[in-house]
Amino acid sequence: QVQLVESGGGLVQPGGSLRLSCAASGSMFRIAVMGWYRQAPGKQRELVASINPASSTKYGDFVKGRFTISRDNAKNTVYLQMNSLNPEDTAVYYCNAYNVITRGSSWGQGTQVTVSS
Repeated sequence: QVQLVESGGGLVQPGGSLRLSCAASGSMFRIAVMGWYRQAPGKQRELVASINPASSTKYGDFVKGRFTISRDNAKNTVYLQMNSLNPEDTAVYYCNAYNVITRGSSWGQGTQVTVSS
């Protein structure tokens, strides 16, 4: 099982930017589909972005070109660059690793992102 540790959350003003990082332990990172999800109070967890081992990416419809997911296999780390943040982006952001071979999934502990003036 992979252990995931997120960092980079915090308080930012509307229109600002944040960069989230997720460091993964273990050797399965290179074959994992890595994803960022978020969950706001009273709402279901939703996909923000994902990136597969070939670095193909998918984004939630609400992203609209504002966020970029990337991965560094040498550092076992996935990033989420978030620009043009708005209050609706306020949520706990979770990192996920999905092993396509075992179909196992691991979650990080989450990092809070708050967009407010």
